[in-house]
Amino acid sequence: MKQLCILGSTGSIGVSTLDVAGRHPDELRVVALTANHNVERLAEQCAVHRPAYAVVVDPAQMAPLRGLLEARGVRGVEILSGTGGLEQVASLPEVDTVMAAIVGAAGLLPTLAAAREGKRVLLANKEALVMSGPLFMSEIRRSGAELLPIDSEHNAIFQCMPASYRAGARAPAVRKIMLTASGGPFLRTPLEALAHVTPEQAVAHPNWVMGRKISVDSATMMNKGLEVIEACLLFNLSPAEVQVVVHPQSVIHSMVDYVDGSVLAQMGNPDMRIPIAHALGWPERVDSGAEPLDLFKVGTLEFVELDRTRFPCLPLAYQAVQAGGTAPTILNAANEEAVASFLDRRIGFNAIADTINHCLDAVPAGPATSLDGVLAADEATRGAAAHYLNKVAIG
Repeated sequence: MKQLCILGSTGSIGVSTLDVAGRHPDELRVVALTANHNVERLAEQCAVHRPAYAVVVDPAQMAPLRGLLEARGVRGVEILSGTGGLEQVASLPEVDTVMAAIVGAAGLLPTLAAAREGKRVLLANKEALVMSGPLFMSEIRRSGAELLPIDSEHNAIFQCMPASYRAGARAPAVRKIMLTASGGPFLRTPLEALAHVTPEQAVAHPNWVMGRKISVDSATMMNKGLEVIEACLLFNLSPAEVQVVVHPQSVIHSMVDYVDGSVLAQMGNPDMRIPIAHALGWPERVDSGAEPLDLFKVGTLEFVELDRTRFPCLPLAYQAVQAGGTAPTILNAANEEAVASFLDRRIGFNAIADTINHCLDAVPAGPATSLDGVLAADEATRGAAAHYLNKVAIG
């Protein structure tokens, strides 16, 4: 039986993970659940799955969570808090599988802790790898941890690799990989209208149900930019060997182009339970609960060449991965700050890319070989972003 810790259990990935795990109670046991602030949902999850540990980021939420558990008659759950609590449950000796689903830079330290302890890391937090790529991958290699990607695109690539493939290696005979992108809600919006789009429009993804931050990233195509950086690390490829293809139907989740001319693609409905079930069951297959793909209902598959004028965040990501070191750390921190300001209605949509571009120019990149160096670059970038965002704030 696999012993599971879910970092970020109350978010969309965490909820989907528990849905899949609940279908296989004889194969998966939930040991630890963690949440940022949604203690009501965390208490409900504890009542159903009875973990040994529950972690809240804010220590002030420990008492409310304890009260909610007592009201539900849930006993025996040890409540922890803070980054230390997250790292503790990710490192528990009894845990062998860690779902890393905390959004943003906040997920870096517990995900890194899981890697250091040699766990099977199911990586849904792309920012952790983007921020600390060389450091993270070196810890995976040193500890012998297994790394399985959860992003639908990277999971698709993983599934199209040879059966013996392990993340971080260079697969023989691969010419390039093709990451598919839906194009988000603004694929065909007139360019002049983008300056006036609202947060509500930006989070209304046409195919996927996701959190607000990642939905905005999809609208700007920064989500795909972060995935390009991840792909270079996960599959040991150069940026030139990673191509982004706009595929509005989100049925083909990504493809691998081999030197013999074969192109292997992974297909399925846009349901995150599919890659989650693949990783939870790997190397076997388990039921995900997702609807089977009906090709007759899909009808037509469309592919569109990327418009870099419409999506300036993607070229910035290629620029960062090409520069290397902490340049991706800077890119990620600037994007997080800019997206938060946009969601708070402090800046316009187009200012997101402008902020990232400014920070890549303003903050010098250094080596990404130590945690201190990565965190220093992250902190410096957030300061530079805050200063710039104050200058471009609306009103």
